[in-house]
Amino acid sequence: MGFKGFVCSFALFLVLAQGQAFASKANDTLVYASDTEPENVSPYHNDVREGVILAHLAWDDLIYRDPKTGQYLPMLATHWEQVDPLTIDFDIRKGVTFHNGDPLTADDVVFTFNYVTSPEGKVVTQQNVNWIKSAEKLGDYKVRLHLKQPFPAALEYLANALPIYPAKYFQQVGLAGFAQKPVGTGPYRIVSVTSGQGVKLVRNPNYFKDSPQGQPRIGHIEFRVIPDPETRMAELMTGGVDWIWRVAPDQAAQLKGIPNVTVESGASMRIGFLSMDAQGTSSPDSPFAKLQVRQAVNYAINRQAIASQLMGGGSQPLQVACYPEQFGCDAKAVPGYPYDPAKAKALLKAAGYPNGFSTELFAYRDRDVAEAIIGELRAVGIDAKLRYLKYAALRDMQRAGKVPMALLAWGSFSIADASASTGVYFKGNADDVAKDPQVIDWLKEADTSMDPEVRKADYRKALQRIAAQAYWAPLFNYSVNYAFNSDLAFQPYPDELPRFALAHWN
Repeated sequence: MGFKGFVCSFALFLVLAQGQAFASKANDTLVYASDTEPENVSPYHNDVREGVILAHLAWDDLIYRDPKTGQYLPMLATHWEQVDPLTIDFDIRKGVTFHNGDPLTADDVVFTFNYVTSPEGKVVTQQNVNWIKSAEKLGDYKVRLHLKQPFPAALEYLANALPIYPAKYFQQVGLAGFAQKPVGTGPYRIVSVTSGQGVKLVRNPNYFKDSPQGQPRIGHIEFRVIPDPETRMAELMTGGVDWIWRVAPDQAAQLKGIPNVTVESGASMRIGFLSMDAQGTSSPDSPFAKLQVRQAVNYAINRQAIASQLMGGGSQPLQVACYPEQFGCDAKAVPGYPYDPAKAKALLKAAGYPNGFSTELFAYRDRDVAEAIIGELRAVGIDAKLRYLKYAALRDMQRAGKVPMALLAWGSFSIADASASTGVYFKGNADDVAKDPQVIDWLKEADTSMDPEVRKADYRKALQRIAAQAYWAPLFNYSVNYAFNSDLAFQPYPDELPRFALAHWN
């Protein structure tokens, strides 16, 4: 936001603030805003962070991971037992009801897992479910989960990315009907979904009393889609919204001086990276099919400057294809690529591009980062032009092999295991731009071995080869700036999951 726009917004804020308190607290309605909306509110059918937030408000998983301790606690399952490496048994909690009044039973759990692992499920987030073979009903409140192969991170996924659907209702309305009138067991019930505008939720008065996250305290929650960051900032200052995030460092500094606004920031496990067309599918003579070109891109980027100047806060430069705090992500094992424009130019010349080449850089967020990268690429001879799309469109184009280079971000669904980052992008699936057989084999072993040391060794080998082949240009981990109404008691966590069900008014 420019100085003039900031002053105008601040003046408007003062006029309104003098006449009234923030309306949201008075109406017991928390309004939060973001720039992106999920393509489908069904948690299994979108893979953006805004969808993850809604999933944790409206649905529950079998297991709950305490965000403070990391301990796994009973949620929709009261007990679980690893019978053998391929089998986990669950006791399902009695007395839980879905938002439409249907009781939760083993049938719902079995239906959910068998549906999301079937072809008709058309699940976008395949990496979250493709380790499951099937679910079996052992009794009205007893479920057996069969795994395709040993999967040591199973509880982590079951606690973060596998919400339970109502079998009878979902089968009645289908995915399209469920997307418009979704039903879960969570602390909040979705009452309206309006494309391009947002989602409205109301507190679930029948939320089960033994939930490990406690009872929700705020009566109403509204998610609003506001693409423009300056508009989001102005809405916060004038009381139109209560919570925003991904606030630019300069805007965060300005907001710290605004009455009734609290600003907090911290490192996030979300990572930013450039993905390059290593297979050369985007065009017959794609430069990115050449290793030296991909290495040149890595040397051309000043990661430290981007992390400190554009991201700020807890952002750090990144050289590894995962978040360093995830299990198996050994950042020290990958020396990476220091900022060296001269070396980048030399590599381009050796690759047959002494005068550089033209390309497109696709992005769906962080336009300022994309533009900074474009400037650094042009400085070494790569004339990149920005193509800015919505996430779903970019994802589909890249999966179709039509994207030469893309600026992407990934938050791993808040899963603290490298299988949720490196495994997503390099294990031969739809998002794998490299399809490297060696990397795929190492990751498959790392994701399935029950020996932690074997897992670490295989992840290390995979990460070293990914770096050596420059399939990515890892950039930084994000630092998230949150700005919110000071009447709101809100606690951010490094897993970048805003837990509004734990928030309350001061």
